[in-house]
Amino acid sequence: MTAPTATAHHHEERLWWHFFTFSTDHKVIGIQYLVTSFLFYFIGGSLAGVIRTELATPASDVVSPELYNQLFTVHATVMIFLWIVPAGAAFGNYLIPLMIGAKDMAFPVLNAIAFWLIPPGGILLMSSFLVGAPQAGWTSYPPLSLLTGKPGEFIWILSLLMLGTSSILGAINFMVTIWKMRIPRMDIHSMPLFCWAMIATSALILLSTPVLAGALILLAFDLMAGTSFFNPAGGGDPIVYQHMFWFYSHPAVYIMILPFFGALSEILPVHARKPIFGYRAIAYSSLIISFLGLIVWAHHMFTSGVPGWLRMFFMITTMIIAVPTGIKIFGWLGTLWGGKISFTTPMLFGMGLISAFLIGGLTGVMVASVPFDIHVHDTYFIVAHLHYVLFGGSVLGIFAATYHWFPKMTGRMYNEFWGRVHFALTFIGLNLTFMPMHELGLLGMNRRVAMYDPQFQNLNLLCSFGTLLLAISTFPFVINMVWSWLKGPQAANNPWGGLTLEWQTSSPPSIENFDELPVMTSGPYDYGLGGKKADFSFLKPKQRVMAASAEK
Repeated sequence: MTAPTATAHHHEERLWWHFFTFSTDHKVIGIQYLVTSFLFYFIGGSLAGVIRTELATPASDVVSPELYNQLFTVHATVMIFLWIVPAGAAFGNYLIPLMIGAKDMAFPVLNAIAFWLIPPGGILLMSSFLVGAPQAGWTSYPPLSLLTGKPGEFIWILSLLMLGTSSILGAINFMVTIWKMRIPRMDIHSMPLFCWAMIATSALILLSTPVLAGALILLAFDLMAGTSFFNPAGGGDPIVYQHMFWFYSHPAVYIMILPFFGALSEILPVHARKPIFGYRAIAYSSLIISFLGLIVWAHHMFTSGVPGWLRMFFMITTMIIAVPTGIKIFGWLGTLWGGKISFTTPMLFGMGLISAFLIGGLTGVMVASVPFDIHVHDTYFIVAHLHYVLFGGSVLGIFAATYHWFPKMTGRMYNEFWGRVHFALTFIGLNLTFMPMHELGLLGMNRRVAMYDPQFQNLNLLCSFGTLLLAISTFPFVINMVWSWLKGPQAANNPWGGLTLEWQTSSPPSIENFDELPVMTSGPYDYGLGGKKADFSFLKPKQRVMAASAEK
């Protein structure tokens, strides 16, 4: 259990224009990251809506094949580099200093610079549509990327270099803050699991992102200066680009997932009123995933002519990475087992994450097998696997974390009913959109094409209907968040009864987080076993009785 010796007990209102300034307050920067990433989520989702509208019929009758290629290239880039990665940085910025009892991040100005690279990077990417957006997919494999849409491809490279620089600066800040600014008596085995996850994420960013930057710079020389690093027409080797690209882009999967694994490890114990099951196993599994994530990249390249012995190595390491991931899932299920579960919106999204990511993980073990991967390579089976991992594992985690820490960030409570409506629409839409893609892939439908065999139309219609539900689900979310932030019931300092340090200060926290330096009073997590009782006054009477019963 953790508790500060003295805390601020007042709500501090910030004017709206504070969030448009070059602030060095980690809480303002965290919200800037979060709101900006959600704006790009809506942009990327809109592009996905156009893509799925085109795919509702076999013919190319909504957009041209060239525009279709541009749409899926920018859609994937936005969702990865402008939505999920910055959203992870948002919660890292907002929560880490609060969770370890620090007043701010280690390098506040660097922190602000890292954020302010995001909006121009995103605007630059979207401006590529003005000159012909890139058409080679988010992987941008040469020689295709050297032959189509040169201005747009170059803008894509510049945008990713800016966004990658932002990630590196943020990772440096997270690492130094966690290691150097914890309060006295908070050793590494007393800090929240979210901090463990951010250490693992930051290590991956620092080790892999510079390799991607090198690949992009060399690709830019091939594109604009006529060199032949990757251009086979001049003696270059495009396979080298694939190695460099995937050395970053497979770890990028864990860069996108680990922060929300860490968030889930904080959310489940609070809403299950039970200590986390297997604290150290979950903590060290994050580090193991981080290490193994760096030595599995070539399983994306089984069809590129890599030697047989190398295929076997990467097949085995890819399967092994399922072990630390499985440890996390068993830890989460052990936490839920026998708990006093409150089916709040964060808990619903958290349980949705476990179920959806489990499907993505199981198909991941399948595609780790060389024979099966060769069979489904570049089919919709891969699209289904990717989206169950990233939408199921990351996006549901973003929503769970947003609802869970919304009272702390805003000082207001969201509307629980509309939060549950949002979850239901999102979860149903997720499965309707991506589950049929497994069958499409097994039947042989290629991905990244606007036109397809008419035999696949019925399944594609189902996928497009699921996408429509996902689009509809954003409306209750946006209305709920905006209305609740402006007019929602006042939130208590600790509405969920959480025991980590961020719940021991005011909602929202004061400028320097705590009036006095917090002090560790006992060991790590003790949820529901002697901690402060949760404040359920914001609930309706019937909900209050149910919550109080669960608390007992």
